[in-house]
Amino acid sequence: MSSSLKPLGPPVSQDRIITTFPKWYTPAACLQLKEHFHGQVSAACERGDTGTVGLRLSKVVVVGDLYVGKTSLIHRFCRSAHMSPCPSGSDHCDVSHYRSVSPSFSPPHSWDTAGQEKFKCIASAYYRGAQAIITAFDLSDLQTLEHTRQWLEDVLQENKPGSSAVFLVGTKKDLLSGAACALTEREAVCLANEMQAEYWAVSAKTGENVKALFSRVAALAFEQSVLQELERRGSARFQVGDAGLIRMEGSLPEAQESEKPSSLGCC
Repeated sequence: MSSSLKPLGPPVSQDRIITTFPKWYTPAACLQLKEHFHGQVSAACERGDTGTVGLRLSKVVVVGDLYVGKTSLIHRFCRSAHMSPCPSGSDHCDVSHYRSVSPSFSPPHSWDTAGQEKFKCIASAYYRGAQAIITAFDLSDLQTLEHTRQWLEDVLQENKPGSSAVFLVGTKKDLLSGAACALTEREAVCLANEMQAEYWAVSAKTGENVKALFSRVAALAFEQSVLQELERRGSARFQVGDAGLIRMEGSLPEAQESEKPSSLGCC
């Protein structure tokens, strides 16, 4: 769909363009159950009227215990390759070349704090403003699943209620047999419902469900950004008045404003 804003960065390959709203991994593991973009978002994209959304970045925070595979997950999506185990650290990865139904959509940025205590002092700064939260755990280690509650609570404390889409992601799916994976996933689905999150099982090694997961994350972040932009426009309509005054919608009539001391009209 057309837009007057030019996208940032190099051209996007066709396999990284979202033309339809990606579905969840499985309906039983998701409370959001979104199948289509919000009507206002679709209409804005059709008009090419998404404002400055295409010039903003969507922030995705990836949290979880040490060695559950957060960095490998991001690397698999960014580079389309599995990375060998490496020393963990605070890792910033641009989830590049991903665009939704509006060509002006900017890619989300993923922040991974590596699950280490030494990053706790700076974690709150990374958590703020997250449009999507991915809480990761190791499917082969149920203890890491239990810890996702605390990780999610830490991130939510730094964000406004309802401002972030939440994903519970089980990693290393390739390590489990079908029966063992199904057993773990039943517990994960229950926890996802408790968290009001979407549950996904992925493998950074094989790439299973990785692209689909980030496609879903990008779509939800984009939708949220456009809705926020439309809401901002609706609540901040203004016109420039006489003598340099800026009268917001719903302000006093001119006759009443003229009775105010002139100092009140100064910006």
